[in-house]
Amino acid sequence: MKVLVTGANGMLGQDLCPILEDVGCFVYETDVDTLDITDEEKVSVAIATTKPDVVIHAAAYTNVDKAEEDIDTALKINELGTANVAKACAKNDVLMVYISTDYVFDGTKKEPYLPNDTVLPINNYGLSKLKGEEAVKKYCEKYYIARTSWLYGHHGKNFVETMLAMSDKPELKVVDDQVGCPTWTVELANGILKLIGAQKPYGVYHVCGSGKTSWYGFAKEIFEQSGIKVNLKPCTTEEFPRPAKRPAYSVMDNEKICRDWKVALKDYLTLRC
Repeated sequence: MKVLVTGANGMLGQDLCPILEDVGCFVYETDVDTLDITDEEKVSVAIATTKPDVVIHAAAYTNVDKAEEDIDTALKINELGTANVAKACAKNDVLMVYISTDYVFDGTKKEPYLPNDTVLPINNYGLSKLKGEEAVKKYCEKYYIARTSWLYGHHGKNFVETMLAMSDKPELKVVDDQVGCPTWTVELANGILKLIGAQKPYGVYHVCGSGKTSWYGFAKEIFEQSGIKVNLKPCTTEEFPRPAKRPAYSVMDNEKICRDWKVALKDYLTLRC
């Protein structure tokens, strides 16, 4: 199987590409330096030339807070760029996998979100990713939209590394009233393989860690598994204001596509050593 990956140098891409190769895929790695997804002609030529069986569209604008002041750039990359990829995939009869986010939800639900639940983003990043989902649905017949959440990996800045770097502080406060599903990039990559390999019906799937926790609970588990004693205190979102609103509850039902988030975190920390 030939797979073209956009955003190959990103946190997900750097785990995804080797995993694809390990299962026998021939991978075309592209990133902003080799393929500008906002250029429709370049995207069209790249996909027509390489003739992949699958395009995994991992390239994205991911700065949640900055998107509040720069919605134009977020939409250019996440909506227009995705539309360009979707059009090229449709034209060449290529399966498209689009990586989306739990931030398409408003966080008011009290039980795990299902793929067909109502979407209502409360920040610009979530809006831009939702626009990308809509573009995929508009132009492609063969697609998987893989919504993930609270992503962390060895090849990028993430919550786990931030917490470990701050473990020497006299006191560490972490938000306890936002609940979601921590997801290791390797789990997401393997989840994508499950969608493709099992030839599941085309549509929207939730590919995130199983179970749920708050950011405080996530931090507590990180330190406990690492054997580090920290003066960790829970706080509210109001005590830790950010430019972009976050959904209070963005837990997603993943139909057991990925493992329990605590088990995945243990493997992440083991490989980190």
